[in-house]
Amino acid sequence: MPKQLTVLKLSAYGSWRTAEQVDEYLVVPYGSDIWMTGVKVIGFCGNAQRPSKTRALVEAVSEKIRQRHGFSVEIFDLVDAGEGLAACSPAGLNDQARSIVEAIENADALIVGSPVYKGSYAGMFKHVFDLVHPSALINRPVLLTATGGGMRHSLVVEHQLRPLFGFFEACTIPTAIYASETDFTDGVPSNPMVLKRIIDAVDQFAGLAGRPCCVAAE
Repeated sequence: MPKQLTVLKLSAYGSWRTAEQVDEYLVVPYGSDIWMTGVKVIGFCGNAQRPSKTRALVEAVSEKIRQRHGFSVEIFDLVDAGEGLAACSPAGLNDQARSIVEAIENADALIVGSPVYKGSYAGMFKHVFDLVHPSALINRPVLLTATGGGMRHSLVVEHQLRPLFGFFEACTIPTAIYASETDFTDGVPSNPMVLKRIIDAVDQFAGLAGRPCCVAAE
């Protein structure tokens, strides 16, 4: 008999639930394309302008995920929210800003990127996640990326971004990606070391995002 796994019903936040937590479920063969087509991957870039190297890095990661693993990624930019993010609570957001926050909350997996300012992620990037529900990202796979002016900022992904998503109890991918000004050619990542890290990171990401094991809290 072919090996089978239980396809788990989506929770309110869009993550897979265990069979014990839902009333209805479906059994399909292990490795079915439903694992890939049923996963909602969101990219979020903390760029305040265009063109943006941060956006270019997230796009490169997203394209590599599509090529190697068949995931499609919808990307949102901080700049798209505009003045609508100037709110102290989710209730004060305009429709455009709210759609970005809700997309992050409803994602099954995330790719995030931030430019580095004064040794840390962008303040407005952090503000977006201040508006995300504390339980929305529990067990979500998150791939971390950042861009900056030089290598002295490279540990931002470990010392700033990883602890942020640790608060949310998300599953950050072991390989994070940092790229500096010199790692780009004609606006796209070109450094062989960065490109190798992209491959390593997306393979790790797919290993988590393609499994129905990321269970959201109520």
